[in-house]
Amino acid sequence: MRQQTAHAFARTDRSPLGVWWWTTDRWLLGATAILVTVGVLLSFASSPAAAQRIGIDDQFHFAIRQLVFGAGAATIVLAVSMLSPKGIRRAAFFIYIVAIGVMAALPFIGHSAKGAARWLMIGGFTFQPSEFMKPALIILVSWMFSEGQKGEGVPGVSIAFGLYFIAVGLLLMQPDVGQTVLITIAFGAAFWMAGVPISWIMGLGAVALGGLGSTYFLFDHVHARVQKFLSPDQADTHQVTRAAEAIHAGGLFGRGPGEGVMKRHVPDLHTDFIYSVAAEEYGLVFSLALIALFGFVVVRGLYKSMKLSDPFEQVASAGLFVLLGQQTFINVAVNLNMIPTKGMTLPFISYGGSSMLAMGLTLGMALALTRKRPGAYGGGGPFGQAGSFD
Repeated sequence: MRQQTAHAFARTDRSPLGVWWWTTDRWLLGATAILVTVGVLLSFASSPAAAQRIGIDDQFHFAIRQLVFGAGAATIVLAVSMLSPKGIRRAAFFIYIVAIGVMAALPFIGHSAKGAARWLMIGGFTFQPSEFMKPALIILVSWMFSEGQKGEGVPGVSIAFGLYFIAVGLLLMQPDVGQTVLITIAFGAAFWMAGVPISWIMGLGAVALGGLGSTYFLFDHVHARVQKFLSPDQADTHQVTRAAEAIHAGGLFGRGPGEGVMKRHVPDLHTDFIYSVAAEEYGLVFSLALIALFGFVVVRGLYKSMKLSDPFEQVASAGLFVLLGQQTFINVAVNLNMIPTKGMTLPFISYGGSSMLAMGLTLGMALALTRKRPGAYGGGGPFGQAGSFD
């Protein structure tokens, strides 16, 4: 198949599609395609039980939608990965402005669920603007960090922190502590990779830990989830317990496609707990292979980022891969009951249009920034060598 595709695009082919094919990392592209495909296949396993629980007659209601979302994500990856770094910055600016505007309006026009107003209802579909804000924020703060390094009077660090605090403020208004933690980690990673002094990193880390700790006292749902995690015998842990039973029931090789039983008792099996469905039906071996695939994307992505010569492209692409890796870790850790529950999807795997499309945007941007352009990998070095904030 690869040989046939290579013949379809000769190295001398200067068409936009031909140039894209020979300059894009095809290992990352292939891994992304596998993840999207696995997400669609697993939705066919989880959809009947989820539809029955909610009272939807069409047992493949969620699967068909996920198939459409998967096609949309693939289209976004293809289109966005063709953009130049300048085009990525422009797109990120537009997406950030629109997403922040919608997030600011959510308290008035948003759709509330489970005590939070995070979604906008559009024609029967729910749209979560914060999902699209995340990659756009990473691109913009990386841009500002790189501009600040040039020493040309641009207050890049101040602007980056301003963009970050606006996003965090609106997330906490919803409230969405999980997404706040996620973008804080990604923002901190970009801050560190931009080459800032270690004292700044330590200071930011201390503030972040203090802010995270304060959410335990400020938000009732955070307090309840932490208490449930610390004292499971004194709280209702139905969902986590059922997910753990589903994972255990799968054994090494699983019960078989569509043969899962415990998944029928996991309320959010098609979204936050899709990992437990995969583990029950396909077993531990498949689950570890899925984690390894995510690990491959993150590690290879970071390796490609480290080789880039431009500070913006280096930090931005690395920040996007950190974002993907951290979200994956949080979701799997929740399924394995390693951390308190958070409403965090498994990238490309969990059901959800906003999550699937936004992850397509994230990987599309990362692939665009790591493409082989003239000078892109010339003289690249470790993170932070291109400049300093001293």
